[in-house]
Amino acid sequence: MLRSRFPLVVVVILLGSFQVQAQSPAPDEITVNADAPSTPFPHFWENMFGSGRANLVMRANYQKDLRTVKRVTGFQYVRFHAILDDENDVYSENAQGQPVYNWSYVDHIYDALLANGIRPYVEISFMPKALAAHLDYQAFWYHPIVSPPADYAKWDALITAFAQHLIARYGVDEVAKWYFEVWNEPNINFWTGKPAQKTYFELYDHTARALKAVSPRIRVGGPATAQAAWVGDMIAHALDDHVPLDFVSTHVYGNDSATDVFHDKRDIASHQMVCAAVSKVHDEILHSGRPKIPFIMSEFNASYSNEPEVTDSIYMGPWIADTISKCDGKVTAMSYWSFSDVFEEQGIIKTPFYGGFGLVAEDGIPKPSYDAFMLFHKLGNQRLPARANEAIVTRRADGTLAIAAWNLVEPDAAGSDKTVMFDFHGVPSDAWAEVSRIDAAHGDVLDAWKKMGSPKYPTPEQIVALKDAAKIGPPEDVELKDGRLVLVLPPKGLAFIEVP
Repeated sequence: MLRSRFPLVVVVILLGSFQVQAQSPAPDEITVNADAPSTPFPHFWENMFGSGRANLVMRANYQKDLRTVKRVTGFQYVRFHAILDDENDVYSENAQGQPVYNWSYVDHIYDALLANGIRPYVEISFMPKALAAHLDYQAFWYHPIVSPPADYAKWDALITAFAQHLIARYGVDEVAKWYFEVWNEPNINFWTGKPAQKTYFELYDHTARALKAVSPRIRVGGPATAQAAWVGDMIAHALDDHVPLDFVSTHVYGNDSATDVFHDKRDIASHQMVCAAVSKVHDEILHSGRPKIPFIMSEFNASYSNEPEVTDSIYMGPWIADTISKCDGKVTAMSYWSFSDVFEEQGIIKTPFYGGFGLVAEDGIPKPSYDAFMLFHKLGNQRLPARANEAIVTRRADGTLAIAAWNLVEPDAAGSDKTVMFDFHGVPSDAWAEVSRIDAAHGDVLDAWKKMGSPKYPTPEQIVALKDAAKIGPPEDVELKDGRLVLVLPPKGLAFIEVP
């Protein structure tokens, strides 16, 4: 409950239990000045999310999770694989070898997104069987074909017809607001052209030129690589060969190795890898011939493996906060992979908590990562200075301050509590704070599921109980003492604080 007419202050803190402890030894001191000069802080982490593959969009539970996430974030775009996959029957050939196009499922998919207020980030993939040079199947459960086309004239015609259909159905003003990204991770096992980069650039050139021939307003980019690869090469290629390139994109995960990302043996902690890769690409762009080209990290997460103690756990609150803090100012947008566990790359889900990538688990159960995005949505759009390695201090347009701070401990480590003292200036010294929390006692749905006996197929009653356990609860009112607030942050905790 707000108890002042003064502007509201918001603080996000990684916290398990909240205490005011005057005797806490050597607290980290964070000065919060409501009137300090600021720098822009666009919400680059919440405008775009990933999901599995195109065909899933037509499912009711996918759309329900989409709405659930949109309600609490700035969700505007969704990216997914396989719009051209054969399960959507987009491309076939008649007895004479002439192309036959079918846009029925494409329309259902994009209509559903737009009806829910979400625009497509169109990943142009994978290869229709009738157009593939080789039947090279990737290992995903739905076995997409990752071969180059057998005939680039037919590929160009497909891309042209695809773009023409989208503009005819949705209008050029709408489609010009979408993104078109060519392929997915061509530097690993999602592309079998040899050599990989040269043949991918050939695919990109044909695709980009075909799209731009339909409308120069269509935004197209790539290389959509894994492991933060090829971005500098992509820019150089586009400049040298005069190929359209409106943005660059790549992917990285916390458990990617330094060998794969940096091609050396440097020691990088898993919680530092994403922003280290973002910095690498950011620097490549600055030193390229296109230093201001938009940069989209179109997939990121703490792990590309299925690790319940990572992506299903309270660890994600500190991890996301740290990633937002350290990637700020270096990237246009980051697309968290993914918003929902309506997801079948490893097959049909066999248990609700298996280390899925989504913010929302099976049966619509929110995870701690969902709660973290919900809280971070409330951060301001101006960032203020703060002397702390683990803090984000922001200010909203109405004068509200918002601060994120955390005690980041790796999933397999015990860690220890951390005391933080906030010294507020520019707000009443006796103001009241409203504190929301994510920690072992607030929103730890993974632990609640384990205490149930880890049921593979929760009953309706258990699902209700899990959804209740996923709630972080109402905020708690705490009075500042002489403009100060002392918090104890346990390992892997997160709190959101509003101070009028």
